[in-house]
Amino acid sequence: MHDKKSKLVYSTDQNVPRREKPVHKSSPAAANAGAERVIVRLDRKSRGGKSVTVIEGLPLSPQDRDALLKKLKTRFGTGGTINDAAALEIQGDHRDPIIAVLEGLGYKPKRSGG
Repeated sequence: MHDKKSKLVYSTDQNVPRREKPVHKSSPAAANAGAERVIVRLDRKSRGGKSVTVIEGLPLSPQDRDALLKKLKTRFGTGGTINDAAALEIQGDHRDPIIAVLEGLGYKPKRSGG
């Protein structure tokens, strides 16, 4: 009757089932998704008149940031890069669709500018 995993201290010769605690797993990105302020804006300065959609304030690791950039570039069929301030830059004006994608990922993006 002795079970190696049992933590039973006292027994009356009855088999007492062991209850396991449920495991709750949550990803850190999803937990911090709403905590940071994500800004989506259009930038044309010092780009020769070309417009670029800039996404700032994403609380992501460098690997996750690269994966999100690749996903956005593939979805919109355009180029993009990560600048020195860890902001994502997507070529063209894609503010509204990018906001929709970020909301689908659990972020609360704000549109900045006109």
